[in-house]
Parts: sequence; structure tokens; C-alpha cells
Amino acid sequence: MTGKVKTMNRRSSDPYESLGPELLKKMHRLMVLNRVLEERLIKMSKGGDGFFWIGGPGEEGFGVPLGLQVRKGQGNDFDYLHLHYRSSGIALAMGAKPIDTIRQMRTAVTDPYSRGRNFVNHYCIPKWNIMPVSPTIETQYSTVIGTAIAQKRHGGDGLSIVTGGDAGTAEGDFHSCLVWATRPANPLPILIVVVNNAYGISTPWKDQHGEGSISNWAKAFEGMPGKTINGNDPVESYRAIQEAIEHIRKTRGPYLLEAKTSRLHGHSSSSGANRVDEVDCIEVFEAELKKRGLMKTEDLKKVWSDCQKECDEAYNQVKKEPYPEPEDIWNGVFVEGVDKSYPKKGGS
Repeated sequence: MTGKVKTMNRRSSDPYESLGPELLKKMHRLMVLNRVLEERLIKMSKGGDGFFWIGGPGEEGFGVPLGLQVRKGQGNDFDYLHLHYRSSGIALAMGAKPIDTIRQMRTAVTDPYSRGRNFVNHYCIPKWNIMPVSPTIETQYSTVIGTAIAQKRHGGDGLSIVTGGDAGTAEGDFHSCLVWATRPANPLPILIVVVNNAYGISTPWKDQHGEGSISNWAKAFEGMPGKTINGNDPVESYRAIQEAIEHIRKTRGPYLLEAKTSRLHGHSSSSGANRVDEVDCIEVFEAELKKRGLMKTEDLKKVWSDCQKECDEAYNQVKKEPYPEPEDIWNGVFVEGVDKSYPKKGGS
């Protein structure tokens, strides 16, 4: 499924029937794996096996459907992704392994995304066009402009995808993205995503935003569609993402999509990362799968058990892996190797 957009049965008015049981079960498993992984990362943070946690428990119902529809590969014919640090569901749905995220959490040298040098959930996967995730807020809305321009000049129907949070839409980078994406002389093929979990750290969304819905910003730019969806519903999310992607591939112009989700463990480990009482997208999805006879209670329990076992085994493996050595701090920084002016092992 990854890398291809599923063709829906347009004749079916039932959104679940339009996706089919195989895809629904695949989405469920990935959502559970994503949740179990994030909960493992939180335990690691609280147990001293990592310095800082930030992630997206509660956003699985949107992230997984998005990751499943990415055309993954390297270069302008494939989709570029400019993600933020709550995007583990997207990466897992594309095929990333939980063990590699655990490696980054523990800052192990085996971490393939940053060699143990960055915060957790800061992905970088060149072979899939996943650009390096930055800890700075919303700068990805500026960098996405560059890959979209390259794709427009290249031709084809590849697109650039950018994700960020609701609070970051107050940053100039977000608005620069809207302006550059909609210039009449050169509209850009960008899926502009805002995952609205209703908080900017500890500040409620409703106290800061006067635009009603963030997707209303599209109204200021002629020709750019804007839509707000329930990001806690993976079926609604999948269909809305598919609609947006199809529009961009066809028109070579942008689309603004706002997904309203929960934030089940707060902002980050700095705020405690304790479970809060909000809608759980997995619980709602599981209830619907059971009601429709697509999965039984024992089927759901097995999915959770299998995902837990996978993450437990990964954690036990990573605990045996070494940390980076101080002298390799410059490895991967320079394309042609470390300049002779930089410190060498045993010297300054």
C-alpha cells in the first residue's frame, strides 16, 4: 500500500466499504504500533533512557493514513516530506522501523536518522525524500517551498508535503508558504498540513486564533482549496488526504488541510507526558471495526500484543548498543569529510 494511492470504490456511500477490510486492518495495526512505540519512548524518558521526549500520541488517526499515501522514493519524481516532531505515524506507515526511533531516543550511535545526535522523532530518510526534521518551530513551511519549486520545474506529478502544529501557524514561515504556494505566475504543488491538537505547549488554541478554522486562511488565496477534518477519524482522514493529493497531482497547485486531533500525553516530557482525558482515535476506530464485524476483541488484543512484543524486543536490543564517541561529532556534517581545522581525536 505504501507509495500508492488506493483507488476507492466511488459507488459506495459507506466510507468503510470504500476502503475495504484489508486497508482498514492495516491502518489499525500501524496506529497501534505507533501508540505502543510512543508509550515506550515516554517510559524511556521517565526511566533515564533518553534525555527528552516529544511525539504524537493521539495523532495516529491522521499520520498513518497520510504515510500510507505518500509516493516514496528519492528525487523529484517522488513526494518530498517536510515533517515536524509529531510525525512518527507518517514515518512508520511509510516503512520506518520502531527500533530506529528507539535508537534515536536513547541517542545510540546506531540511530540512522542523526547518529544519536538529535531529539527523538527527528527523522531524516534521504531514500524516501524525508528531509531532516528541525527542532525549530515551523521552519519546515519555508523549506518546503524549495522542493516544490524544483518539482514544478522538473515536471511530472510529484508533490511536497509539509506538516506542522496549530500554534506554529502564527509564525511567518507558515504564511510565507501560503504566499509562495499561490503566486499566480507559479503556483506550487504543496500539501500544506496543519495538525491542530488544540494546544500550543500549554496555551489553548481557542484563546489565540481568531480565524475560526485554520483552513480559512485558504480563502485569502484565490484557487487554493482549504478543508478542516476530524483527524481522530482515520477513515475520514484517508479520504480527505486522498482528495487533496489527487487535486495537487492534477492541478500542480497547493491544498491547505487542517486535521483536528487529540494530544493524549501533553506537550512533551517537559510537561510530564502523563495521559490526559481526550478522545482516543484508536479506541473509537476499534469500536467501529468491532461493530461492523471486521475485527473481534481477540483480534484486537493480538494486534496490541504483537506490537508490544516488537517494541519490547527492539528496546532490549538497543540497550546493548553503544553511544557515539566524542571524536565522531563531525561525521556526516561535511560532504567531503572533516576539514583539517576541526579538532581531531586526542587534540584540540
